[in-house]
Amino acid sequence: MKHLQAAETVFSSVQWLFFIFANTVVVPISVGMAFDLGSHEIAVIVRSSLIFTGIACMLQGLIGHKYPLMEGHSGVMWGVVLNLCAAAPSLGMSLTSIGGGIATGMLLSGAVVLLMGALRLLPLIQRIFTPMVMSVYLFLLTFQLILIFFKGMLTVTEEGRLVLPMSLFSIGIVILVSILKVKGTAVLSNFSILIGMVTGWIGYLVLFPSESAGSVAGGGSFFLLFPFGAPNLNAGIVFVTFLACLMNLSNTLASVQAASKLYDESPSEKRVNSSYLLSGMYSIVAAISGLVSYAPFASSIGFLESTRILKMKPFLIGGALMSLLGIIPFLGGILATLPITIGNAVLFTAYLQLFGTSLKSLNGTEFNSVTIYRLAFPVLIGISIMNLDPRLFTALPVFVQPIVSNGFIVGVLVSIVLEKAVNWEKEDQVKTKSA
Repeated sequence: MKHLQAAETVFSSVQWLFFIFANTVVVPISVGMAFDLGSHEIAVIVRSSLIFTGIACMLQGLIGHKYPLMEGHSGVMWGVVLNLCAAAPSLGMSLTSIGGGIATGMLLSGAVVLLMGALRLLPLIQRIFTPMVMSVYLFLLTFQLILIFFKGMLTVTEEGRLVLPMSLFSIGIVILVSILKVKGTAVLSNFSILIGMVTGWIGYLVLFPSESAGSVAGGGSFFLLFPFGAPNLNAGIVFVTFLACLMNLSNTLASVQAASKLYDESPSEKRVNSSYLLSGMYSIVAAISGLVSYAPFASSIGFLESTRILKMKPFLIGGALMSLLGIIPFLGGILATLPITIGNAVLFTAYLQLFGTSLKSLNGTEFNSVTIYRLAFPVLIGISIMNLDPRLFTALPVFVQPIVSNGFIVGVLVSIVLEKAVNWEKEDQVKTKSA
């Protein structure tokens, strides 16, 4: 029995490692390329990301919210940073000026979070992000991630044409993982993500050796000081980044609330506050080292529901291994050969569970022809904007474009406004009586 438990811990830890790595490595690479950095600088940022992500996960598990939830680069902030870089020419700014403004915004948001924690003002966040806002948040997060991973698992040429062999192989991995999850035994179902990644990795290297990824975790230093630009007071960029970072705090609330339901408990205010304070410190460290702001991944709930492995030990070991990949370049280089398309295919399958989490967050709430607006309006507006070309918003003031063109941010903001401006309980009663 002990041998079986030990084996389960080993495989669970490796599965967590793959999950954390697949969710992490593409972010610093894409951001480094967006800022037109050299290969050496990108390699250093990747190493910093691997090391710090592992440490951030372990600290949250040990002294933060104390749930096995991946702490990683925020998808919201990732999108904002890439959008700002893409808009640099139209804004008439250099990339270093953009990067410096982003760094200032992240530093400011981290300091504000720490100050709010010291003054015990963090519970105010829960008043803003009500249960319905959190439901909207989870729905939009599900759609945003699914779109990212679906596009990421397809291989497209520079001319915009689909490469069928590699794309079909990725789709095959999605089908394999889904079958293992739905039809497999308890063991196969729990380790379907790990099996899918390893099978896809080996199969891809055998079938498409010329397309295999190279190492991104080169040698050299572990750290660069403000690699995207020294902090500045570029008001527009600072404001956009600061607002996105504060909205990023909803990640913590949504993740902890969803995780607590899995464990059938209510998290204490102290645990939630500890998580917020860690996120504030992470924002400061990320700004200094050229990383995207961190947040607990609500999408980890999909991973937990897929694997049904809720123990903390494998998660902590996975975080430690993640840091080790950055400390020892050779190990990181090996795992860096995992094809991005395969990682996206497996994550696409894992995050299907997040849709169920979104539905369950409604807690059986019933809607009528009026109250459905509190959910449908922000969610569908957000999805609509997600599918628009950001260039359509160039007629708007340049500093507003990164916010307005982000469907996720707009949807959550609309939900907050609706919850504060409309008494939905009263509207429900009026509609019921008139019926």
